Amino acid sequence: MRWALVKVALAVTAMVVVAFAVPLGLVIKEMARDRAFTHAERQAAALGPTLSITVDREQLQRAVQSTQAGAMGRMAVHVPASGEPGSVPTEIGTRRAARGDLVTTQRLGRASTTEVPSGWALLQPTAISSGQIALVEVFIPDDEVSKGVTTAWLVLTGVGVGLIVGSLAVADRLGVRMVRSARRIADAAQELGEGRLGVRVPEEGPAELRSAAIAFNAMADQVVQLLANERELAADLSHRLRTPLTVLRLNAASLGEGPAADQTRAAVEQLEREVDTIIRTAREAKPQTTAAGPGAGCDVSEVVRERMDFWSALAEDEDRKVRVAGVDRPVRIPVARPELTAALDALLGNVFRHTPEGTAFSVDVHNGEDAVIILVSDAGPGIADPAAAMARGNSGARAGSTGLGLDIVRRVAESTGGDVRLGSSVLGGTEVRIWLGLGPRGTQGERGRGHRGAERRRRRVPVRTGR
Repeated sequence: MRWALVKVALAVTAMVVVAFAVPLGLVIKEMARDRAFTHAERQAAALGPTLSITVDREQLQRAVQSTQAGAMGRMAVHVPASGEPGSVPTEIGTRRAARGDLVTTQRLGRASTTEVPSGWALLQPTAISSGQIALVEVFIPDDEVSKGVTTAWLVLTGVGVGLIVGSLAVADRLGVRMVRSARRIADAAQELGEGRLGVRVPEEGPAELRSAAIAFNAMADQVVQLLANERELAADLSHRLRTPLTVLRLNAASLGEGPAADQTRAAVEQLEREVDTIIRTAREAKPQTTAAGPGAGCDVSEVVRERMDFWSALAEDEDRKVRVAGVDRPVRIPVARPELTAALDALLGNVFRHTPEGTAFSVDVHNGEDAVIILVSDAGPGIADPAAAMARGNSGARAGSTGLGLDIVRRVAESTGGDVRLGSSVLGGTEVRIWLGLGPRGTQGERGRGHRGAERRRRRVPVRTGR
């Protein structure tokens, strides 16, 4: 926008300068010419009284020398012969005009100009006492005709350049003012998209951009209010779980001793902790984001081992074969531990919920240069429509499913610039591939590219499934 305004100002100002300066320059040139010829006419007219009285050569010479043009050798007088026997024409000064031009001017009886070498000659006819016509010739050099024209054109050029520079400066300042306001709105929109809900735009600048800033601020306020309502709703819904959870905890306490009872009580305690975490998070003044802050993260190997220890007990009860690979060494990822735990529990819970008892499953961790891949595979019936399964809140035909488990996993992956893919596993069922980026997060490019950024990284990270 800024350069567009500068270009428009340049074009308009240049056209105005040309439209006025060129005609004005031509007028100045014509005025200089008229001034030179008018001055010559006055010089020639000064000899009129002398010629009307006498045609004596000496007296005419003194009269010619008394004029400015005569003193500079630019004036000549041509007096024809009187017609008396022995009379001859009288010529004073240097003749520059052609003889034919002199004859023509004497015959016509009116002043004329003719071009001569290095200038012009003004021929002024004057009647003398004998009734004949004498001619006064005044020479006008070319530099007299164009005197002051070059200076005037330089002044006009300077004025034109000054106007153009001034208009460009004004257009540039106006463009900066408009671009600054537009850029503030764009930056604020980007920050709002990144989760900084407190960003607002100063309501200043041109009227249109002020209106846009007012609308943006109103939208941001509405977003904050809607998120606050969502948090309150989440907290209220989570709080309603406390009553049945209390009953479940009391019943679990009365189960007695044994592995199954201990596992049930541990699951109830974990569920109670998760509900408390949800309520506290939802009640916080600022909404939480999925991505971990700078320096935060966890060891994916440790989290996988811990969760597999938990789920292995249930797998043993259901006669499921379990395999874990790639967790023998620490692997740091930029995801908070609770978020990764929730994602793994969502995937493993789906395996137990949507596959028959006795179905085998495995969890593999692959560490690359700039990404970590977690593969959760099973030998179940698979997913008929992976695209529909990835849609938030879409449970499809799966009974008892909310459709939010895979969305939780997807949000965790995309918080690192990665993604989630569904496919067929070598076990014959479903394979969920979680791609977690290890590079700098929070850049617009990573968040904006989504799957495309992950595809480029996938070409660089060697993955060995071992199957």
